Amino acid sequence: MRISPAQCGNHQRGKMSPTRTVVLVVVGCLILQMLPASAAHAADDQVIRAYQERLDAMEREMRDLRERLRTLEAERGTSASEAVAPERDEAAAPPRAKAAAPEAVAPTAVGAAPVKDQVQDEQLGILATEVERLKSRLILPDAKEYKSIYGLGPAASKVYQVDRGLSIGGYGEFNYQNFVKNEGGKSDQFDFLRFVLYTGYKFSDRILLNTEIEFEHATSSSTVTSGDGSVSVEFAALDFFLWEPLNVRAGLLLVPVGFVNELHEPTTFFGNIRPSVEREIIPTTWREGGVGFFGTLLPGLEYRAYLMNSLSAEGFSSKGVRGGRQKGNRADFDDVAGAIRLDYTPWVGTSIGTSVWMGNTGQNEDFGGEKPSAFLTMWEAHTQVEWRGFWFRMLGVLVDLDDADVLSAALDDTVASKMFGFYAEVAYDLLPLVLPGTTQYLAPFFRYEIFDTQDRVPSGFERVPGRDPMVYTVGFSYKPHPQVVLKFDYRNFQNGSRNAIADELNIGAGFIF
Repeated sequence: MRISPAQCGNHQRGKMSPTRTVVLVVVGCLILQMLPASAAHAADDQVIRAYQERLDAMEREMRDLRERLRTLEAERGTSASEAVAPERDEAAAPPRAKAAAPEAVAPTAVGAAPVKDQVQDEQLGILATEVERLKSRLILPDAKEYKSIYGLGPAASKVYQVDRGLSIGGYGEFNYQNFVKNEGGKSDQFDFLRFVLYTGYKFSDRILLNTEIEFEHATSSSTVTSGDGSVSVEFAALDFFLWEPLNVRAGLLLVPVGFVNELHEPTTFFGNIRPSVEREIIPTTWREGGVGFFGTLLPGLEYRAYLMNSLSAEGFSSKGVRGGRQKGNRADFDDVAGAIRLDYTPWVGTSIGTSVWMGNTGQNEDFGGEKPSAFLTMWEAHTQVEWRGFWFRMLGVLVDLDDADVLSAALDDTVASKMFGFYAEVAYDLLPLVLPGTTQYLAPFFRYEIFDTQDRVPSGFERVPGRDPMVYTVGFSYKPHPQVVLKFDYRNFQNGSRNAIADELNIGAGFIF
């Protein structure tokens, strides 16, 4: 869809600009935070007061314990001085007085002091341990259940379960890749793909911060065999909780499209390598700056709706739109994009959902003397089922791009006007069949993928071959612990005789904490 300048001007006069909308949303959120508590928030205020009273009680308990420690230390010092004094008096007494003293008393008096000291040492140790425990609870809360909240991974969701203060989590994954026949000039390799730290802080029951810092490929410098790794902020968002159906999120946000972009911890997906469709068509990991709303509309029905800076068409190519991500690095914000996602869970273990992302991507840049809007729409639908060890996941995505002809001519590459991707995977946990009640997990899986970044190209341009493979992945995941996974998989690429892609044998592991 193209919009003429005149139509755009009429639209501007009739409606507020996206930038003004964003400003008003942020100002509105701040005002809501400053408003006095209403009757609708009375229950929340009671919970806040209860937490505050609990915190005050813990602090009082710590003060009492410190007083008891000081008292015990003082008593111990007094008992030691009393034990020395009799010895001095006894040395000054006449010989007859020493003889008159009962012999049985001396051993009892001498043994009493060590026994008393031992008891006091035990009490001091117990009290010191209790003080440290209380201090730890004030700073690092007890661990909670690992589960996904608001679409984020289990480790990334930890901050939502703490009562107050700091939350720390993370994940990592590494693997060995064996490229069959070394097709495409690839050689076998080991890679520590990523190590991630989640740091969150719950300021109050209404405001929290959640962040992810990612270290990719073990180092930020180049080596003799490979290029640079990187250190990046994957997301950093402030959440403002107003009402169950309406909460606010602002900062560097994960785009809520697909499964893996938000839920990308290694224990949550099969295979060592994330699905190709969610890398080549949905450019995971995809994050941009913005603000929006999230919450639960009805039981089982969750949503996320954001306004954020758009992609930059300067990075598009025959490989897709992945190069257009701006990642929060002084991102162009001439064009605003919108993203909406809905997920419905009719019963435990089953979910269906859809999402759409749309916006201009031209960013007011010059492309061969023109400034195209390059309006892009990405729509996807997904479903997942987990039932008695059975796992099924399916996702389809379509991309439509305006002005692909202008972009292709300016970028000297064929940028498609339409792209698509689809995958389905199935798995089954075998261990309960032989070890009923076990917490371990062993599931063989199979995944089928097909995608095409050149599905339809603009008139006058030729398709770039090799951009439409089918990928078959088979393997298994073994979890000796729910937070640790060992993975084995084989990926077969069917791409005709042109631009053959090497098959892969992948062996690796991952963890969350």
